[in-house]
Amino acid sequence: MSQILGVKFNDYGQVYYFASGPFVVRESQYVIVKTDQGMGLGKVILVRQAPKESENDQIEGYKSIYRLANDKDMESVAENDALSRDAFKFCRRCITSHKLGMKLVDVEVFFDRSKMVFYFTAPGRIDFRELIKDLVREYRTRIELRQIGVRHETQMLGAIGNCGQICCCRRFMRKFVPVTIKMAKEQNLFLNPTKISGICGRLLCCLSFEQKGYEEFHRLCPRVGKKYTTARGQLKVLRSNFFKKSLSVLDEGFNEQELSIDEWNEIVNKPPSEEAVADIKARSPRNARGGRRPGGPDRPPRSNGRGAPSGKPAAEPADLDQSGPASEPVEDNRDKPDAKGQSGKPVRSGRPPRQARADDSDSREDKAKRSRRPRRRRRRPPKK
Repeated sequence: MSQILGVKFNDYGQVYYFASGPFVVRESQYVIVKTDQGMGLGKVILVRQAPKESENDQIEGYKSIYRLANDKDMESVAENDALSRDAFKFCRRCITSHKLGMKLVDVEVFFDRSKMVFYFTAPGRIDFRELIKDLVREYRTRIELRQIGVRHETQMLGAIGNCGQICCCRRFMRKFVPVTIKMAKEQNLFLNPTKISGICGRLLCCLSFEQKGYEEFHRLCPRVGKKYTTARGQLKVLRSNFFKKSLSVLDEGFNEQELSIDEWNEIVNKPPSEEAVADIKARSPRNARGGRRPGGPDRPPRSNGRGAPSGKPAAEPADLDQSGPASEPVEDNRDKPDAKGQSGKPVRSGRPPRQARADDSDSREDKAKRSRRPRRRRRRPPKK
């Protein structure tokens, strides 16, 4: 019975699937397959049985392997590895001699040595025509210079992440997914570049692993900062906890409560119960705004601005003379004429006379007129 094989050509590469054909293959064996770039040697990392409907050796949608690898093929692979190391050193010397602003990352030699691929990173476009001439003159084969990004560089070289393990891109990731700063905001992470960035300097790839779970959780949660009418009264949502699947709310008594998502769905959009209303009334302040203030025995009565308590008529001058100590007689000026000869109008001690206020206003206007600059007239252009 034919088998479906998962084959990898390098540690950080993708997994390609082939049919075993007439061969019986086990895991960790090496096989020779035909690719678009020529013959290649790969390692089998996955073996599964083909469906029973396909009794023949050919399986629809899968190419068959060419043959199993032997000892001679493994010797050729070792020679290719030594050649790639030598080519890496030679290429770096050429880059230094030509003074090119590029960083060489890795060199790949095909199984049949029909092609060599040099992977490099650079901030911009590089004119490496002279470099290619030197490489072709040295190795007499097809040469390809392929520019890659910083993420692929980390994937090829490998590194230890912030979590203490090998980077996910080197360990199991085969394709990169887009990661945005919005994912970090939805996961309530501190927007510190040193905390949410990886070895490559880009956002952590692991932010996308849990994004689907956070999206489903936020779809069930109410909006943070909004007030809702519930069976427990009016509640304001303060924050949400993804790990506990709970919400922190603030009631009308300014007490913080923690509710699960199921409890929230049971009480939301329902009129408050009688117990909740009674509890709110009991917690509300007794001295409402605009109510009567309680007067204690030691609290002094409020005055109405004239020296007498509010709610009581002001004492007459005669009463003050009788009750208080002996004082100088108070002169009544109500019937005397004022500065203008008008009578019957008491002169207030706190304000100046009207004539004085009018003089002051006139003096202020004179000062403003003296300090004001004359307006400059716009000169019209002379007529032609």
